[in-house]
Amino acid sequence: MAVPAAVDLVDLALKATTAYERPDLGARLRHTRKRLADPNVRVLIVGEFKQGKSQLVNALVNAPVCPVDDDISTAVPTVVRHSETTSVTLVRESGTDDERPPERTEVPIGRLAEYVSEAGNPGNKAQLSYAEVGLPRKLLAGGLVLVDTPGVGGLGSAHGAATMSALPSADAVVLVSDAAQEYTAPELEFLTAAMKLCPNVACVVTKTDLYPHWRQIVELDRGHLATAGIQAEVFPVSSTLRLHAAQTQDAALMEESGFKELIGFLLRKVVARADDLDRRSTSQDVLAVAEQLAASMKAELMAQEDPERAEALVSELTRAKARADELRQRSARWQTTLNDGVADLISDIDYDLRDRLRSIGREAEQLLEDADPADIWDQFAEWFHQQVSSAASANFVWTAERARWLAGQVADHFAAGAEVALPDLRFDNSGGMAGKVNALEQPVEEKFGIGQKLFTGMRGGYGGLLMIGLATSVAGIGLLNPISLGAGLLFGGKTVRDERNRLRQKRQAEAKNAVRRHIDEVTFQVSKDSRDMLRRTQRDLRDHFTALAEEVSTSLAGSVAAAQSAVKTETSQRDQRIRDLKAELSRIDGLAERARALLSATPTGAAQGKA
Repeated sequence: MAVPAAVDLVDLALKATTAYERPDLGARLRHTRKRLADPNVRVLIVGEFKQGKSQLVNALVNAPVCPVDDDISTAVPTVVRHSETTSVTLVRESGTDDERPPERTEVPIGRLAEYVSEAGNPGNKAQLSYAEVGLPRKLLAGGLVLVDTPGVGGLGSAHGAATMSALPSADAVVLVSDAAQEYTAPELEFLTAAMKLCPNVACVVTKTDLYPHWRQIVELDRGHLATAGIQAEVFPVSSTLRLHAAQTQDAALMEESGFKELIGFLLRKVVARADDLDRRSTSQDVLAVAEQLAASMKAELMAQEDPERAEALVSELTRAKARADELRQRSARWQTTLNDGVADLISDIDYDLRDRLRSIGREAEQLLEDADPADIWDQFAEWFHQQVSSAASANFVWTAERARWLAGQVADHFAAGAEVALPDLRFDNSGGMAGKVNALEQPVEEKFGIGQKLFTGMRGGYGGLLMIGLATSVAGIGLLNPISLGAGLLFGGKTVRDERNRLRQKRQAEAKNAVRRHIDEVTFQVSKDSRDMLRRTQRDLRDHFTALAEEVSTSLAGSVAAAQSAVKTETSQRDQRIRDLKAELSRIDGLAERARALLSATPTGAAQGKA
C-alpha cells in the first residue's frame, strides 16, 4: 500500500457507512479503496530510435532487463515493476470489446529479447501487448513502475502515436535523447503535447561518457525548452558509468554518472507526489462522505433543540431534496450540457482529423507527382508516416483537452457555481492511437530491365523501319537503307521512352491510391478511437454526477424524515435523543478531522493550512 494512513481512513469510513446504513456512500469509498490498493506509479521512458532508453532502464534498476545492442531496438513495451523474485511475463490483451482477461505467459528472463526486440519479434508479429518484468529492487518497492517504450521509427511513427495515447495514464514521462545533438523539432513537439497530458515531464540526456561536448548540448537543450515554454528538468546521465559504478561500488563514479539526481527526481517528484495525490483525493472523498452522514443528524438535532423551527426546516429540506432530484433527471442542465457537448466534440474532432489528413494527402500527392515513386519511396514513406502519426497525435491531444474542458463545464452546471470533485478521467486507448493501422503499402513495381527495354525498342524500331523503308522503296531505294535504319532507331528509342513514362505514371497513380487508402484507414481507425474515448468519458461523467446526485438526494430524504420524526419525540425523550445525536456527530467529526489531518500531511495541504 502506498499510503497506509489513507487506507486505514477509508476502512474506518466504510465501517461508518455500514453502521449508518448508507451503502450508496460505501460504493464511492470502495472505489477509493480499490485505487489505493494499486500503488503503482507509471513512468514512461520515451524517445527517438537508439537514444539509450533501454540502457537507461537497466541502469536505473541495476540489472540487464531490457535487451541492448547496436543492432537491437525495442518493438514491444517492457514494464519493469517490483517483485519478490525475478520473473518475466508476456501479456497479450484481448480486443477492446472483449472482456476476457489478458493472456499471460511466463518465460525465462534470458529469452526476453526474443519477444520484445525488433530482431526477435519484427513488427511485433507475436501480437504482444507488453512484457512485464518483476525485480526485487528497493527503487521499485515504493510502487515505481518503469515502462520502456518502442522507439522504432521515432516519436513521429505509429509507435510514437501509441505512446502519445498512453500519456494520460502515466504519472510521469521521461524523454530520452543522447548527447550527440540538441533537441529536434519532433522531440520538442512531443514534449509540448506531453505537458498537456501528463502531470510530470522530465528530460534525460544520455551517453555523456561518449560525447565530450555534452555540457554544451545540455545548455542548448535547456534553451530550446525555455523558448518553447516547456518547464521540465534536464538530467545529463551516463548509463555505462552508473552500471560500472554499481559493480565496483565506486561512489565518485556514481556521482559522475548523474543518476543520483535522476533517482531523486523519481522518488521526490513522482512517487512522493503520487502519494500526496492519494492523500488529497482520499481526504476529499472521506470528507464528502462524513458530510453526507452528518446531514440527517444535524437536521434532526436542530429540530430537537428548537421544535418551533422544525416545520420551516422540513420545508427548506424538502425544497433542497426537490432540487437534488432534478439533478437526476435526463432534462437536468448538466445532462444536456454533457450530451450536447459530447456530440459537438465528436463532430469537431472528426472534422479536425479529416482536415489535417486531407492537407497531408494533398502534399503527398504533389510530392509523388513531382518525382518517380521508385526513386523516393523509402524517404517518402518515412516522411508520410511521421506526418500522419503527428496529425493523429495532435488530434488526440486536442480531444483530451476539449474533454477536460467539457468536464469542467458539466461540473459547473451540476453544482451551480459550487466546487465539486471531478472523476479521474483517463483518455488512454487499448492498443494505442493509430497502433492498429497497417503501414503504407508500397505499390508493386513492374520491372523494366534491359531485356524488356530491348524487346520494346525492337518492337517500335521494327514499325519505324518498315514504314520508312516502304516509303523509300517507292523512290527505288531498298527497304534496308540508312534512312529506314535511322528511323527504326528513332522510333525504337521513342517507344522505350514512352513505355518508361507510362510505367512512371502507373507507379505514380498506384502510389497515390496507396496514400488515399492509408489515409482512409487512419481516418476510420483514429476516428473510432476518438469516438470510443469520448463515449467512455461521457459515461464516466454521467455515472459520477448521477451518483453524486443520488447521494445528496438520499441524504436530504433522511434529513427530512429525521426532522419530521423529531417533532413527534416526547419531551421526556428529547434530552436523551439530543445527547445521542451529539455523540454520533462527534464520532463523524472525528472521522472528518482525520481526513483533514491526512490532507494537511501533503505539501499543498500544509501550505493551505499556513495561509
